[in-house]
Amino acid sequence: MSTFSQTIRFTRPLADVVMTTLTGAEYSNGSSASPQDTDQWKSAYEQGKIDGEKSLGEQLLKQRSELHELMNGLVDSLRNAVPQVIRDTESMVVSIALEIAQKLVGEMPISVPMLEGVVRNALSEVEGNSNMTVRLHPADLDLLKNSNSPLLEVQEEGNDVRFLGSPEVTRGGCLIQTRFGTVDARRETKFDLLKQSMAI
Repeated sequence: MSTFSQTIRFTRPLADVVMTTLTGAEYSNGSSASPQDTDQWKSAYEQGKIDGEKSLGEQLLKQRSELHELMNGLVDSLRNAVPQVIRDTESMVVSIALEIAQKLVGEMPISVPMLEGVVRNALSEVEGNSNMTVRLHPADLDLLKNSNSPLLEVQEEGNDVRFLGSPEVTRGGCLIQTRFGTVDARRETKFDLLKQSMAI
């Protein structure tokens, strides 16, 4: 084992320096504490440990309480959200179904039986009125004329029914005008009434 030897020089004289000697055990432990000091350190350590555990326990209780409140809030929020999601979904499904139905009906070919059915249904709403004017899209009126539809010759109980072509009426529908008012049997009007009845 090599030894270290070097002279240490101080720039100022040392003050309040006391020489002491350590036994081998004290030197190896790095301590010259008395048994009384050791007991105090142990006591302080134990107290610090108790305080730390108590503080940690309080923090855990607080976090558990906060987590419990958060979970209750989440459950309440979900409980309130589910009925709203159901209402929104129902409304959306009905709206989509109506849009699909409107598109399908709009793409259906216009036929004579279909036109006759629309006009007959509309006429049934104004039965008993005289001097009625049935307005159809010009192409629909031509379709009825070219097929010699008996509907164009309708004379019920002395009612005077005239058929006129009118561009304001969309294909597949009709408007019936009487002296008491108008029956709107256009497709878009029926769909609007259907949407209103379903509160969409």
